[in-house]
Amino acid sequence: MSKKKNNQYNTPWRKSATAIYKKAVDGRIYGTFEVEMDAVLSYIEAKKKEGIRITVTQIAMAAIGRAIALDIPDVNVYIKRGNVYKRDNVGIFTAVMKGESKEMSGFVLRHIEDKSILDIAKEMDERVERSKNSDHEEGTTKSKNILAVLGWPLRNWVYNAVRWWHIILGKELKLMNISHDGFGSAMVTNIGHHDLQFGFPAMLPIANIPFIVALGKIEEKPVVRNGEIVIRKILPAAATLDHRIFDGSQGGVLATSVRRYLLDPACLEVPAAEIIRKQENKG
Repeated sequence: MSKKKNNQYNTPWRKSATAIYKKAVDGRIYGTFEVEMDAVLSYIEAKKKEGIRITVTQIAMAAIGRAIALDIPDVNVYIKRGNVYKRDNVGIFTAVMKGESKEMSGFVLRHIEDKSILDIAKEMDERVERSKNSDHEEGTTKSKNILAVLGWPLRNWVYNAVRWWHIILGKELKLMNISHDGFGSAMVTNIGHHDLQFGFPAMLPIANIPFIVALGKIEEKPVVRNGEIVIRKILPAAATLDHRIFDGSQGGVLATSVRRYLLDPACLEVPAAEIIRKQENKG
């Protein structure tokens, strides 16, 4: 990833916000949106008949990654020492329940812009299966086990030292697998599995990501279409965003873009990078 300051990303607001707000503590903003999922569920069923397993979470991650790559690439950044830096690729972190336990783990699906929904589904199935192993941890999630073995208050002192080193000084900590891109470009979690409709996830202080999206439980709801009341399957989604990176317009683009891709899930079979290359060739 680039170590140089980039004026395109270091807008006046962002540079001011890095001093005004602490990291995703008092600079959080929240938003919700809903999406009709009839097309997604039909697509999943059609692929199932072809012998291909795809989940709602996988399609949502593909849509969010596509929105970052194509529609709001300026949020694919991280902050270090008061400056904004562009990430090298689009990565989405997702949480996974470990086996029969209630312990959570997770992993980052990287280079989403180069992958179709079919690629994403295949890789996620393989990574999820590995993550369910009680002894398996990937990347930054390994650090929680290091902290867990420490007693109190040593655990608190170590975490504060890590936060000071990584957030305040802007340095990576390879010993604990903590890097500027350790959690990717964003987080996606499906709380609908727990029978919840809405929830605003907390921003993990050392994650250095601009937003988290929580997918709620899909339910049938009445909506008005062409002047008539019809029943549609609706997915509620809630997002916690870092106001140092996001403003209202970017949040609106995120919601609008994700909704557009979920209404036409077949479009996700073409990687975003392929579309970008075609646009550049035309230009």
